[in-house]
Amino acid sequence: MSFTGFPAAALDFYDDLEMDNTKSWWTAHKDVYEESVRAPMAALLAELEEEFGTAKMFRPYRDVRFAKDKTPYKTHQGAYVAVAPSTGWYVQVSAPGVRVGAGFYDATSDRLARIRTAIDEDRRGKQLEKLLAQLTKAGWTVGGEKLKTTPRGYDADHPRIDLLRHKSLSVGKNYGFEPVIHTAELTEQIRADWRATKPLITWLTDNS
Repeated sequence: MSFTGFPAAALDFYDDLEMDNTKSWWTAHKDVYEESVRAPMAALLAELEEEFGTAKMFRPYRDVRFAKDKTPYKTHQGAYVAVAPSTGWYVQVSAPGVRVGAGFYDATSDRLARIRTAIDEDRRGKQLEKLLAQLTKAGWTVGGEKLKTTPRGYDADHPRIDLLRHKSLSVGKNYGFEPVIHTAELTEQIRADWRATKPLITWLTDNS
């Protein structure tokens, strides 16, 4: 199957799921999920695989064992290409449209310490600042979980204290409802986006 875009039915599916996140609704509309969400996502990932690697498509079911929110289904379909532990490229489709991302989403204490050491170092830290500035200028948004306080061992007036506070670090870009998400052209758009973030992924893998 060639990727021809995400149909409007994919966005409508998640719009309706947000209103009725129940097993009975899901069962009644599972064919829409399979045809309009899962199949196009699999086709998109297959077209990107040769350059970026095999992607993991996340399960649609939420883990509600320890969650206050007991709704059983995720309100988006995400997929992830791993380059290093918890580091790589991401794409998702949901009611608000399509979103892409790149970065690291989790880290052990040792790995996070190595990343912070690199950020602290003048040469490598400025290199990361430059990469993020270039991506921001190109329309990406920098995100990730951050400490509210100063990480232990660093001064609050450190020139890169904002980056040092990150426990995860990613960049994201929303396509929203742009017409391109419904066309085969989206493959090349995402390919270009992921290529643009390769220097960031390389920095993270080299310095962790």
